[in-house]
Parts: sequence; structure tokens; C-alpha cells
Amino acid sequence: MPFKTNSFPKLGLLLGDLIPPLSADGGALLDSNPFLSEANTERIVNTLCKMRGAALKIGQMLSIQDNSFLSPQLQQIFERVRQSADFMPPAQMKGVLAEELGSGWQEKVASFEEMPFAAASIGQVHWGLLRDGREVALKIQYPGIAQSIRSDVDNFLSVLKMGVTLPEGLFAEKTLQVLQKELHWECDYVREANCARRFRQLLEGDPFFEVPAVVDDLSTRRVLSMELVGGVPLEQCQALDQETRNEICSHILRLCLRELFEFRFMQTDPNWSNFFYNAQRHKVALLDFGASRGFSKEFTDHYIEVVRAAVDGDRAKVLQKSKDLKFMTGFETKAFEEAHVRAVMVLGEAFSTMGPFDFRTQNTTRCIQELIPTMLKHRLCSPPEESYSLHRKMAGSFLICARLGAVIPCREMFEEAYGQYVVQKQNVVSQRTSDVRERHGPGTPSGGIPPS
Repeated sequence: MPFKTNSFPKLGLLLGDLIPPLSADGGALLDSNPFLSEANTERIVNTLCKMRGAALKIGQMLSIQDNSFLSPQLQQIFERVRQSADFMPPAQMKGVLAEELGSGWQEKVASFEEMPFAAASIGQVHWGLLRDGREVALKIQYPGIAQSIRSDVDNFLSVLKMGVTLPEGLFAEKTLQVLQKELHWECDYVREANCARRFRQLLEGDPFFEVPAVVDDLSTRRVLSMELVGGVPLEQCQALDQETRNEICSHILRLCLRELFEFRFMQTDPNWSNFFYNAQRHKVALLDFGASRGFSKEFTDHYIEVVRAAVDGDRAKVLQKSKDLKFMTGFETKAFEEAHVRAVMVLGEAFSTMGPFDFRTQNTTRCIQELIPTMLKHRLCSPPEESYSLHRKMAGSFLICARLGAVIPCREMFEEAYGQYVVQKQNVVSQRTSDVRERHGPGTPSGGIPPS
């Protein structure tokens, strides 16, 4: 049977199983309940695996949360969803290839495997061999996904409102609007190819990270082909020795800081399978650039100072810079201000700790969970749009460090990134001043107005 989109009515039937009341006894924020029998678990997994777009994307995002957010039983459900999405039938898959690459698409490859080796929320991935001997991964988009996103997200919000009472401070509509925008990005494989090329250029010569090349002749709006990489996803690296795990995690956190403060361009999906570790080459290949986004200099100028304030324990500066970033209006209650500052301090703990920070014993999620009720009750505005994907990436990267049991000196990383950022800002100011003086002569004051 051909693949079909829009299965959100089925999702409504599952909400009673998936979204019980918030835990009040110290358990997971989304806990399991007595109705999650083995049979119901199978029904949930099977239904979600048949969904695409927003529904499956949300399920896959939930699969990378820790035990403080999801109970182990729910984690197992969403992990199976992440790894077991249904495939398109071969005839339908070939139809997409013919529409995108032309009826003679098979002439461009020496070999092509009809059975995909991976499937996700937007498309499925096939192995191919080019005539020049290169192995490639061809990501083929599911039919109708791009057209169904808006209705999927609207339906999901409606179902949520029927199933649970959403606090006003959650700003659920804004959250799902951001998700909808990101899903549209991920459906644009031309955009993703350009993002991959940009990252490949930014990381050219990097001793640890690499980005596979895009195969232009086999890439279009709904087909993206890139050179195949070797290795295993990070979820299979938990048995490596401590030194290797520490090194992997150090590089991942350092890359996060570079993406935000040096490149101002970030791959924001921290899914385990987007990082492939090759033990023989001791390198990590970066994959899946559909959710990549840029950040304005104004945003990063303020954001780095929020982190700086958290590292220094400067609560007043955290509050002021949070207002500058539009996380707050300035009219919030004292209770919200205190909860917000506390949350920032908790999130900045890794970067403020002197010496190695032990991710094995951190309880960041639990601390934030305790602050959520106050923040949802008193929040007056939605966070800036950039923060949704940024915080997802940072939280996911911290979770990778926790799952791999990393013990690494995070403060050194931040101090290095902060120092480079300050120097870069000073260089920009100096260059602008120099340009003004060149245009108007050596007597020009720093304001750029020639003397009369």
C-alpha cells in the first residue's frame, strides 16, 4: 500500500497513554502509567512508526530526553520509534527518484540498494555506488510531507488541547510555529545541501570533525545524496574507554561553542545518529543539516554575556542580559525572576565549575524540572525564536556527555571561546575605525565625522 501522510487522528487516541499528569512525586516529568501494557506499547510504537512529519519528529525528539523527563518505559517507546519508522514501498520510492532525477536516474549509479538502511520523519536513506567507485547515501523524501506540515501541526495542537490543559506560559502555539518552520526547512533538500556545503567549508582541515561531500548530480529538492561515511552512531560508543569518551564529548561541546560564537551558524539537531564515530580514523562525521540555522551578531553578543554572567555568578547581569535578549519583558514577578536566574545558573554550572565537570553525577534536568511550574505560571512572553533550536542542541549535547559518562573541563572551553569572541569584537571595531579614517583622513575622530 502506498505511503500516506496525516495520521494525527490516531495520535489523539494515544494521548491518554503518552501524556499523563505531570509527576508530583519526584518521578519523570512524563511518566508511564498503568495502561502502558506490553500490548499498548506495541500499538503506540506501530502507530507512531506509520506517521510522518510533525508527529514522528516530535516522537524522535522525545527519544533523546533523559530519565528526568521521560520514564524508562516511555524512553524505550520513543527510541524504538526513532529507529523503526516505516519505509516507502519500492515502487513509490522509485517514483520519487524518477520525478526528481529523471527517468534515466539509474544510469547515474553503478548500483543501488532498494531496501533503505535508515528511515526518519522526513525521508528514508538508501545505499548507492557511483560509477567512479564512491559509495553514497541517498535520502529520499516521503511524498506529500511538505504539503502536510501545516495541517499536521495545527491538528497536533488541537489534539494536545483536548488531551491536557496547557499553561499559558508554555506558549504552545509559538513553540509549534517554530517546529513548523523547522520542518519546512528540513523538507527543503536544496537548503540542506547548501548548509552541508557551508559546514564542510567551515570545518575544512579540522583534526576531529568531517562533513561528507554533497553529490550534486543526485541532489534535488526531494533527493539529497552525500558520500557515505563509516563508523557508528554515538549511542554505540558507551563501551569505549573513558579517555576516548571524554575526547569525543570535549570536541562536541567545543563545536557547539564554535557554531554559536564563531560561525554563528549551527546544526541544531543533536540526535545520536547525526554523529558517526570512526574508531580507525578517530574522527566524527557530522550528518543531517536540515535544521541548521544562523544567529545574528546582536543575539550572540547578548547570549555570550548571559553565559559569562552565569559563570561569574553575577545574578543581576543574568537578569539584565535576559531582558536584552527578550527572554523577559521587564514586568515579570519576583518569583519568575528568581526562577529564571536560578535556571540560567543551573544550565551554566558545567561552564562555571573549576576543573573537570562530571556529567555522570549532574542533575541539571531535575533542577530545571523543579523550576518549570513557577516559570510556566508567571512567564509573560515567549522566548526568542533562536532559543528553541539553540537550547535543544545544547541540551542534547549535554545529554550525549551524560550518556557517555564524560568528565571534562568545560570552563576552559568557555573561557577560550569567550576570549576569542572578545578579541573578534575588538578587531571588528578597530577595522571599522580604520576604514573611517581612510575615507576621511587621519584627523577623523572615532565617531566617523570629519573635523570642520
